Amino acid sequence: MAIPLLDLTNQYFELKEESDAIWFDVMENSAYIGGPRVAQLEKELAEYVGVKHCIACANGTDALFLILEALGIKRGDEIITTPWTFFATIECITHLGAKPVMVDIDPRSYNIDPAAIEAAITPNTKAIIPVHIYGQCCDMDAINDIAKRHNLFVIEDACQAMGAAYKGKRAGALADAAAFSFYPTKNLGCGGDGGCITTDNDEVAARIRLIATHGMPQPYRHTAFGVNSRLDALQAGLLSLRLAKLDEWNGQRAAEAAYYNEQLAGVGDLITPHGEDFSTHIYHLYILKTDHAPELQQYLRDQGIGAAIYYPLALHEQECFDLLPDYVKPSLPIAEECANKTLAIPCFPGLTREQQDEVIAAIKKFFT
Repeated sequence: MAIPLLDLTNQYFELKEESDAIWFDVMENSAYIGGPRVAQLEKELAEYVGVKHCIACANGTDALFLILEALGIKRGDEIITTPWTFFATIECITHLGAKPVMVDIDPRSYNIDPAAIEAAITPNTKAIIPVHIYGQCCDMDAINDIAKRHNLFVIEDACQAMGAAYKGKRAGALADAAAFSFYPTKNLGCGGDGGCITTDNDEVAARIRLIATHGMPQPYRHTAFGVNSRLDALQAGLLSLRLAKLDEWNGQRAAEAAYYNEQLAGVGDLITPHGEDFSTHIYHLYILKTDHAPELQQYLRDQGIGAAIYYPLALHEQECFDLLPDYVKPSLPIAEECANKTLAIPCFPGLTREQQDEVIAAIKKFFT
């Protein structure tokens, strides 16, 4: 049978009647942008994460940009982050004229290595952006301690981590502010693009709301130069509906991951995901590490099984950095060693044990 890397239809059909009702309600009321559905979602997300403020926006990339802008990040500032993430994390920094300073990652979790951060701090450093990669939280106590000693902001890139927790506290409530993505493939995804910011800081929240709506506190009065980054009512309605199922769906992912871990232990040179004691892993992606990732990916695809490499190249090695003045490529051996070796296999709500057994059998056959 064909087994996709991710099947979004399961979530739709599980909530089909309610989802369709939201569509018709939005269309009949013609309340397309903002309004009560967005306000309700913001309230629900703030309560779920455990923060005072949630500001919905157009996507996760905008969420990162809005936080950096609201915190006053400017040209020449340095932001310490990871090379093992989607490009948006770096993109937002460079668009503000700031400098991304990438440090190496932990070889087991693939998250930023706190031990590498302090040596990268200079008088120009203004913030740290840890990314909760693949759905597992970074070591936030260590990162926040470094930030406090050096008077730095900490911004969680939690775009892959809605529902993850660190020592019992939700991702999104672990720093000065956090960015989330609701891209359809995320654990909490909508029917298009969407994102949000969470924070406990009243001033930062107000600033973000202002910037996200053209710097306009009231119609046709502009007190800042802003952007247009809003969530529509249809996406807000779908997200509210799906938020109520999120913990259940994340639990299904965790159970599937545990079965993979058990069945794939000792197969070939595979390294199965490492779960940190301090974090609840939500398995946005279930990642296997192998020296044979490209070949295994092609083999699985030939069997009708979805697989994808995350990531084929660490960000500091991307050719776009040649466009930045005075960019010196750092030596980050762990991230470089992981490139093109980390492979995602199917792990999503609704994946059956029969499908998992087929994936496992194919992987074992590849290594035979």
